[in-house]
Amino acid sequence: MSSAQDKDLVLNPIGIVRTSLVTKVEAARQPRAAQGAPARIELFPGRNFEHALEDLSRWPLIWVIFWFHHNPGWRPKVLPPRSTSGRKGVFSTRSPHRPNPIGLSVVRLEKVDGLNVHVLDADMLDGTPVLDLKPYVAYTDSHPDAGNGWLDDAGSSPGSTQPVDPVSAYNVTFLPLAIEQALWIETRTGLGIEERIRSTLMLGPEPHPYRRIRRTAEGMQLAVKEWRVRFSVEGRDVRVLAIVSGFRESQLVGESDDDVLSTHREFREKWSGRVS
Repeated sequence: MSSAQDKDLVLNPIGIVRTSLVTKVEAARQPRAAQGAPARIELFPGRNFEHALEDLSRWPLIWVIFWFHHNPGWRPKVLPPRSTSGRKGVFSTRSPHRPNPIGLSVVRLEKVDGLNVHVLDADMLDGTPVLDLKPYVAYTDSHPDAGNGWLDDAGSSPGSTQPVDPVSAYNVTFLPLAIEQALWIETRTGLGIEERIRSTLMLGPEPHPYRRIRRTAEGMQLAVKEWRVRFSVEGRDVRVLAIVSGFRESQLVGESDDDVLSTHREFREKWSGRVS
């Protein structure tokens, strides 16, 4: 007689996510950190999902159960971006590196259009397989007294039941040069780099592989895609000094049809001499 651990479970995706986020470093940590980020969930045709979607639009929030398709393996201990006391057991975290890479996010439902479910606050990548959709039901899903677990180690009041971020945020300010550069990048590429910088550094400026923060010869540095952000820290205040290209100068020499390299070449020429 076979036991449950001997049986294979078969999951068939019901659709995929369509969004502008294509790499893991672009994804927000949680839906709360992806405020306003739009996505479209395309359900597959020919499966009667048109009928399954009836009445879903009456719910302002929905659960999306999905598959972390970029995570082929798992880790029993992980280093969450908010941990100030070392690695944690993966079952005590929201890490995508799980034995079964199943994700669970609450998103705002914008509208249902045929087989397309439009949502906001999406923290999923383009092409993510969707396994199920369920309504978020406030009276049973909301538990304000749930506590904060090991996040209390990061400075929150132990046992706090307030529905606010338990981690005390750092104050992040941009110097004029960094503001100018961030605006240029956002206008030129569509990357919301200023918000990415703020949301990451507000969690803490110490070196962290997940947040892509490290110390360099020039000081503290944060990586956002191919950009490198230089900043300084004094107490709980973080000052964003400047943004530089993450490409080496030799990579940007000469002409290229690559849009990314062309953008970085233009950026470097524009701020040549203003950032060492």
